[in-house]
Amino acid sequence: MTLHLPDANGTLRAYEPRTEPLAVTAGAPFTSRTVFSAAHVVADPYADTTPDSPAAVDWDATLAFRRHLWSHGLGVAEAMDTAQRGMGLDWAGAAELIRRSAAEAKAVGGRIACGVGTDQLTAGSLAEVRAAYEEQLAVVEESGAQAILMASRALAAAAQGPEDYLEVYGHLLRQAAEPVILHWLGPMFDPALEGYWGSSDLDAATDTFLEVIAAHPDKVDGIKVSLLDAQREIDLRRRLPHGVRCYTGDDFNYPELIAGDDQGFSHALLGIFDPLGPLAAQAVRVLDTGNTDGFRALLDPTVELSRHLFRAPTRFYKTGVVFLAWLAGHQSHFTMVGGLQSARSLPHFARAYELADGLGLFPDPKLAEERMRTLLHLYGVTP
Repeated sequence: MTLHLPDANGTLRAYEPRTEPLAVTAGAPFTSRTVFSAAHVVADPYADTTPDSPAAVDWDATLAFRRHLWSHGLGVAEAMDTAQRGMGLDWAGAAELIRRSAAEAKAVGGRIACGVGTDQLTAGSLAEVRAAYEEQLAVVEESGAQAILMASRALAAAAQGPEDYLEVYGHLLRQAAEPVILHWLGPMFDPALEGYWGSSDLDAATDTFLEVIAAHPDKVDGIKVSLLDAQREIDLRRRLPHGVRCYTGDDFNYPELIAGDDQGFSHALLGIFDPLGPLAAQAVRVLDTGNTDGFRALLDPTVELSRHLFRAPTRFYKTGVVFLAWLAGHQSHFTMVGGLQSARSLPHFARAYELADGLGLFPDPKLAEERMRTLLHLYGVTP
């Protein structure tokens, strides 16, 4: 049945939904790339909460979604910004998420890495920032998960220059039990991180970042770069010490960065691989055979959807990710912690549905169509 979808000008246009999903199947573990999906959390829709309340999480649905990702061979990057860290999920909720997900990963044999930050602080001295990082690092290491040292709003506010980043990160890396992933999240994802690594000049910031890594290469498994600048990521990964991986976090340019060139490639740790999980996994298995063209043929068409979800203000991409999870049947409702389901417009949702449906991402296209129709009705759109 035809849907009438609003465009950015408020004009309704006819759209004929797809009737069959893209055929994807689970397969062998990846051999050429390490791939993580940063996963969203599912809110409890029956909890009596306000936007300022602690997150009420539907743990069964949240863990079921992680099992879905693991079933396709993807690793789970847990308690990252995709899980609404700092945008609805506080440290207490994130700590519980880490413990539950790590236990689930152990039970099913899934790979997991978890975010370590300082979000129990709103502000603090360098010593307090360091102590907050240490508290979170202990929780992650005790869970048995790999640690991802996330960028810290409190450190960005407290640091006076590059030397403060060198001191704090050096301290954390020296005490980390196992190699960690360092995360450079750009201000497009979080405006409070402007000037991270001690400078708004990205060349100077890059030099400091590399200095941290060079001082402790045995404690750095890799870096996740989320700057939405493909050439900068390529230049950075070519300067990494031997054995330190680059995990792309570029949701605009991921196919070319993962495919790589004659001087190297990026692994992946991406929020867009939450809705793209099965398709992304199939593409990587094609790449494992050496078929770069086949990999690009599968993944290149997804970039338009990703750029739509991550368009400015980029930090609200989580709304589109959860919206698609609802349409795909991974959760029974479109409710988010912190009420973030209100952060995007109906035309934005309509275009996200159209692009995802065109890719065949919905396991049950009829269910997705019915849910999209329900949303349209709620906004006053009639057939």
